[in-house]
Amino acid sequence: MGNKNNVTEFILLGLSKNKQVQILCFLFFLLCYLVIWLGNVVIMVSITRSQLMGQPMYLFLNYLAFSDLFYTSTVTPKLMADLLAERKVISYANCMAQLFTTHFFGGVEVFVLAGMAYDRYVAICKPLHYAIIMNKQRCNLILIASCAGGLVHSLGLFLLTIFLPFCGPNEIDHYFCDVYPLLKLACVDTQKIGFLVIANSGVMGLVIFVVLMASYFMILYNVRLYSAESRHKALSTCSSHVTVVILFFAPVIFVYIRPATTLPEDKVFTLFYTIIVPMLNPLIYTLRNMEMKKAIRKVWCNKKSEKRKL
Repeated sequence: MGNKNNVTEFILLGLSKNKQVQILCFLFFLLCYLVIWLGNVVIMVSITRSQLMGQPMYLFLNYLAFSDLFYTSTVTPKLMADLLAERKVISYANCMAQLFTTHFFGGVEVFVLAGMAYDRYVAICKPLHYAIIMNKQRCNLILIASCAGGLVHSLGLFLLTIFLPFCGPNEIDHYFCDVYPLLKLACVDTQKIGFLVIANSGVMGLVIFVVLMASYFMILYNVRLYSAESRHKALSTCSSHVTVVILFFAPVIFVYIRPATTLPEDKVFTLFYTIIVPMLNPLIYTLRNMEMKKAIRKVWCNKKSEKRKL
């Protein structure tokens, strides 16, 4: 880990030094975190307890909700605790663990979104072959590939960071351990490592974003030949997917596509893809989706009526 590494803990500077702002932020993020748990658990239970689990789109949505919960949980509870704490400290080991887990679940999410785009492309552009192409084996393969992709992505960043020597200062100008703020503290030249991080995070994010948007453009191009009702259904599904993709990828690309520098705006942009998007995902996917609404009503209203009978 480098013989000059005499830093055993890092101090997180967080979002603000103002006590009132910290309390307001705590209340806001507490509300966000409760909504994230409620929304994603409702989606997961509704899908697994209904016939939707047999459909590839909902299988992927179930995994997206699952990775959302873990992804935001690597950052949000610590952020909330720090907003109330006098000393915002994280140990070196916990810092490295947070770096790895955040990028792992974030990576899984990115690849699951790509899987969902592929599923919609096949459903709309090759409807007659849909059942053959998106069989159970193919779906499971996409999910395994998503986990493998997330692992390779996070392991790459983890290995680039773990061998860096930190000899002080130990103040991270962020609310969690991310790779750029850590590179800033390392007591070696990190320019080459910075380029590897851009290749790992920025370029990967940009390439997947371009592929996703291209697939949705192809869908829109094919949809024009459909009947009005089918066109409306396809556009409704795709518009919710595109909304999630833009909200997630735009801030990711902004933060990671440039050379290893940290800007004050980074914290706000990072809040988007670590807290705001996981909170909006359930709303975006359920409000625009009739099948999902029906499944939620069926599962949760049945539970209420069963309780009344008892």
